[in-house]
Amino acid sequence: MLSKVIYLLLSFSALVILTACNTSGPPPTATPPTLADELIFYDWSDDKIETVFDAFTREYGVKITYVTFESTEEAVANIAAGQVYDVAIIENQFIPSLIDQGSLAEIDFHNVSNFKNISANFRNLAYDPKNKHTIPYSWGTTGLVVRSDLADEPITRWADMWNPHYAGKVANWAVTPRYTLGAALRSLGYSVNSEDPAELEQALDRLRELKPNSIWVTDEAHSTAPLLVSGEAVMALGWSEDVWLAQAENENIVYVLPEEGTILWGDNFVIPANSPNKYTAELFLNFLLRPEISARIVNGNYYPMANEAAREFIDPEILNDPVVYPTNDEMKNATLLLPLSPAGQELYDEIWARFLEQ
Repeated sequence: MLSKVIYLLLSFSALVILTACNTSGPPPTATPPTLADELIFYDWSDDKIETVFDAFTREYGVKITYVTFESTEEAVANIAAGQVYDVAIIENQFIPSLIDQGSLAEIDFHNVSNFKNISANFRNLAYDPKNKHTIPYSWGTTGLVVRSDLADEPITRWADMWNPHYAGKVANWAVTPRYTLGAALRSLGYSVNSEDPAELEQALDRLRELKPNSIWVTDEAHSTAPLLVSGEAVMALGWSEDVWLAQAENENIVYVLPEEGTILWGDNFVIPANSPNKYTAELFLNFLLRPEISARIVNGNYYPMANEAAREFIDPEILNDPVVYPTNDEMKNATLLLPLSPAGQELYDEIWARFLEQ
């Protein structure tokens, strides 16, 4: 009998212990990381994205410090050298080298659920398959900015830059080799991403023809707009920003996407690998990808974003402006500027150096 009582007491004690162990219910969820007090945002000096920073600060209590660069080459060099930024804007063609150097963090998309708003056309591109390190930001075209009242006949092609009639009246860039060489390649019917040595030699010869008959812009921070407004140039290789700046001074400025095909550029959001605030940076990117926030950026910048869901919030005047959103027909032969292979980059550097020295 005594042994039975002892058995019952032991069984009851075990039940009490087990019950006590289970009184806490389901395990607690993980506590989100603490938000940073400040994020450092690294971007072009003339971008208008800072118009939404105050809204993020009001909602999350995180200050955004805006640090600027004048060229992507400068930004890439600073990131590779270990300068600390939390979010940066980098062009497509510079992404692979930063990934290979280990300079970019992999993005945790659990914290960037609004990535779903990015158009499928901008996802999983060759420079960053599966978008492990990048979120597409803005994009645009490269074309010819033209003083229509000074052109004797319609200017429709890249090849028109070589028209002897406009000798000395063409503005070109001495600091953007991919675009300047790209225009020469397209004028010959070749890809802007060609790594064929023979094709690049032909493009070099083409630019040498143009060199003494062009006005060469040597500072990427400047625009060709003043040259067009003054009439010093009749046409210039340029971008939509050059159009808007010039049109503000002269209504005869038009933008031509050449028949051979426009050169498309693209910028990306990245998080440098040494950012001490990766979680907060991801929340910030998720905020920027809200449709209404992306639309505010487009309305301030006049550059389209890859955020498809933002279109319904964009100013209709901007959405219907072919300088910002070209027609399907104008985009027919468009080519996205892509990163080069290491051997290809070396070849381009060598070709460009030869162009500059002669």
